[in-house]
Amino acid sequence: MKVPKTVILYLFLILTATEATFAVNIKEEKNRILVPGGDSTRLNTFFQKFDSVSSSKQGRINILHIGGSHVQAGFFTDRVRTNLNEINNQERSSPGFIFPYNIAKTNNPVNYKISYKGNWDAANNIRKNRTIPLGMGGIAVYTKDPESEISVSLNVDTYDSRWYFDKLTLIGYIEDGSSDVKPMLKMEDCSYLEAEYDDTSRVYRFTLPALTDSFTVVFHQTGSEPHTFILNGFLPEKDESGIIYHSIGVNGAAVPSYINCENFEEELPLISPDLVIFAIGINDAVSKKFTEDAFIDNYNILIDRILHVNPDCALIFITNNDSYLRVSRRKYAVNRRGQVAQKAFYELARQHSGGVWDLFSIMGGLGSMKKWETRGFAKYDKVHFTRSGYERLGDLFYSALIEYYRKIDFNGQKAV
Repeated sequence: MKVPKTVILYLFLILTATEATFAVNIKEEKNRILVPGGDSTRLNTFFQKFDSVSSSKQGRINILHIGGSHVQAGFFTDRVRTNLNEINNQERSSPGFIFPYNIAKTNNPVNYKISYKGNWDAANNIRKNRTIPLGMGGIAVYTKDPESEISVSLNVDTYDSRWYFDKLTLIGYIEDGSSDVKPMLKMEDCSYLEAEYDDTSRVYRFTLPALTDSFTVVFHQTGSEPHTFILNGFLPEKDESGIIYHSIGVNGAAVPSYINCENFEEELPLISPDLVIFAIGINDAVSKKFTEDAFIDNYNILIDRILHVNPDCALIFITNNDSYLRVSRRKYAVNRRGQVAQKAFYELARQHSGGVWDLFSIMGGLGSMKKWETRGFAKYDKVHFTRSGYERLGDLFYSALIEYYRKIDFNGQKAV
């Protein structure tokens, strides 16, 4: 297997920068993908496809990284996405699934910009007593305002322009099944582009005349009575091959949050992931009722739904980071349930022939989050990281992925 020179150089730069910055904190020897069950066939099969796409530039790989606020923030995942684009030979690629979080009055990832008009409401998978069904994104915005529209601009906060698409899938539907709302793209010449509606998948598909990195969608109400349109997200895509890195995160989400998304399994085929990176758990471990068995049981439900969509999907589990619990206004105590979650992730990987990226150990184990805060890489709440902290984690995770890939003997199907 030949690894592209750009990948080797990028990996070297990442490891050098990481070593210099985290000489005290990071356990470099633990920065690797482990396979606790010893059966690496599922992971190696994924990386064989990964190798084919990266070397021959043929085919497509879909990677889904799913979690809570660590993922919604976008810093970690966009760093991995940007690094992986080196393997895409810096082609003008698709950025994967996107959602207009700021319309839902919550923080939007930094790698794309949203603006909008009209009155919107929102629902997400951590809210109780919601009436809006949710899909794989775990969040939705909805409107019946005839003046509503959404504009999306990619290539924000990146050092060059790299994200482009010529096909756009709008994941959404009219609540009462009416056909009196028509999502349309507003073109530069002020004309409108209509979509083809896929009733089975409940998505609108637009085919654009040329590659672009932005769009504006309007929601024309054609009837006399307003109807509610529910939007679950966008998929900007291209026909060309490549590695597409999708990220889905909702602040505060735990594993049951995604289990409770009624249309999760229905929408997942739109991505049909070849690899799922699980980063859900930090919110589960906040509860005093948290147990290893219940955590594993919940995860197994979610995994079963994913494998029902793609039985060959590879799985990597990211353990919880070390974190603290707030016990009073200015007092925090280390959350020892992080160790329980760590053990559970290893067991899940063993059961499902998956990999583990042991973030808990990599960052220094119990109590290490305080050191990260002191060095400016974690926030005062000792749960979340700063932007620089998330970006360093993205570099570390990427280097662990590439190191695993580099060591695979594809003829023997074993990492050596």
